[in-house]
Amino acid sequence: MRLLLASQSPRRQELLAKLGFPMEIVRISVDEHVSPEVPADRVAEHLARRKALTGYPVAHLADDEVLVTADTVVVLDGRVLGKPATREEASAMLHSLSGRCHEVYTGVGLTTRRESCRSFTERTIVHFRPLTDREINYYIDHYRPYDKAGAYGIQEWIGMVGISAIEGCYYNVMGLPLARLFAALKEIEMPPTT
Repeated sequence: MRLLLASQSPRRQELLAKLGFPMEIVRISVDEHVSPEVPADRVAEHLARRKALTGYPVAHLADDEVLVTADTVVVLDGRVLGKPATREEASAMLHSLSGRCHEVYTGVGLTTRRESCRSFTERTIVHFRPLTDREINYYIDHYRPYDKAGAYGIQEWIGMVGISAIEGCYYNVMGLPLARLFAALKEIEMPPTT
């Protein structure tokens, strides 16, 4: 099968490429505003499904192609922490995560020409040790927290020095739960080639 990844995230692109499937990146644009009625632990899957169902015409998929859509959110105390727009927001998010545990949810949608979007959510619990102002400022100054949910990347410096434990899939925190995704892709029945 051939995968079409509807994501501009370099982390997702890198992770999906490692699964070994032929892959192409496709651009889609959808409204990412989510109603407050959607529970925080369902937001990521809700957005992944929206991207699959409204962002790409299924008729354009070839018989052997699978559209992969995904979204990741950080949830602290039942509240979704999105991507920070400013230094102040990034600092506030990292201070709020300091010394606490939070949840990371990634929703994934898989769509084929023959089958409407099937989706799932993967959850990982992340424990941060207490962070100092100096550590937070160093991270913001030397890395790019603005394109990351919760203002951090687990694979970056802040993850190396600040995360004391995780419960669940490491790759989920990076934006794509690879083992669960691979299992879901194996369940998709492709038409026989002629």
